[in-house]
Amino acid sequence: MNIQFASVETLFYLAGLIAVVASLKVITRKNTVHALLYLVISLLAVAVCFYLMGAPFAAGLEVIVYAGAILVLFVFAVMLFGLNKDEVKHTPKNGSLSHWVGPSILATCLLAEVILSLQSSDIQSRLSATVVTSKQVGMLLYGPYLLAVEIASFLLLAGLIAGYHYAKPDNQGGHL
Repeated sequence: MNIQFASVETLFYLAGLIAVVASLKVITRKNTVHALLYLVISLLAVAVCFYLMGAPFAAGLEVIVYAGAILVLFVFAVMLFGLNKDEVKHTPKNGSLSHWVGPSILATCLLAEVILSLQSSDIQSRLSATVVTSKQVGMLLYGPYLLAVEIASFLLLAGLIAGYHYAKPDNQGGHL
């Protein structure tokens, strides 16, 4: 007996709603670490949206690059620059798990969506029809979009240099 689950469009709109709610939580949280937790949920919801649109490669890149590497960079910046010092003074003294309720509910909804979408035959047929290999992506990135890739690499390098400049101790008298 084949039970028909929610349609792809319904799952897509639910993932989009989760991404919007999590993004709003990111900008309204006063605690930086809590905002980063909601940012992870938001990025994972966008990856689910990519997957449901039939782009599993883009979904994988979203998870690996943004939810993985970029969030590690954000956590490193929080630890390096000590952005948590003011937050520690103003945190409540109870050690409850109530701060984890919101991200846990959103993450559980995303997990249920992924499970439902993997069981849907409609998504399986759409994914098999539109497979994009990594070679095709590489050919496009280093073909007609070479200038955009190089500009992005210069921007990342400039950000790295600026982060180093602001993080280093000022024992040179203010000179570079």
